[in-house]
Amino acid sequence: MWAWSSLIIGYLLGSISFSFLAGKLLKGIDIRQHGSGNAGATNTLRVLGKGPGIAVLVLDMLKGVAAVWLGHVLSGGEPLILVLAGISVIVGHNWPIFFGFRGGKGIATTIGVMVSLAFLPALLAGVVAILSIVWTRYVSLGSLLFTALLPLFIWLLGRPAEILWLSLLLFVFAWFRHRSNIVKLMKGQENKLGAKRQA
Repeated sequence: MWAWSSLIIGYLLGSISFSFLAGKLLKGIDIRQHGSGNAGATNTLRVLGKGPGIAVLVLDMLKGVAAVWLGHVLSGGEPLILVLAGISVIVGHNWPIFFGFRGGKGIATTIGVMVSLAFLPALLAGVVAILSIVWTRYVSLGSLLFTALLPLFIWLLGRPAEILWLSLLLFVFAWFRHRSNIVKLMKGQENKLGAKRQA
């Protein structure tokens, strides 16, 4: 009973939008009505600056870590509960009940979840993602690469099947949420990190 409650708590935890709260506290704005319109760390960086952007990134990652940790504590480390807790917190971030089900794209929270469940695969995918962002300045490309490479590294390193299936689901989540970014990347119209946002 308590183990399954971690899924509800995970969703509610994910539903705390630090990007939205930062916009309200620092500028009295709804971050979703500015910049790219996304309630995430990258848009926070563009609209509010480096400090708030980094803070939101870290806090969103910690949501993922906390949800998995809570699932571990309440279930005694039951793999299914850990996976479902990870899904719940990301669903909460993407579709938050507290903010009209309009949230972010879930990448930072996905990082937190996967670092907790499969550290080395997440690290390897993260290194490739960071290098791609440094090279191209496309955060969305790095995010897409991270989620695409996770299943590969998890499979190559022989992690449990539950973790592999989770990574495949998160790949679908991320690419669905980034579908407009994918179109812009293909057209060469995606916004680069540090550049002014295009209309």
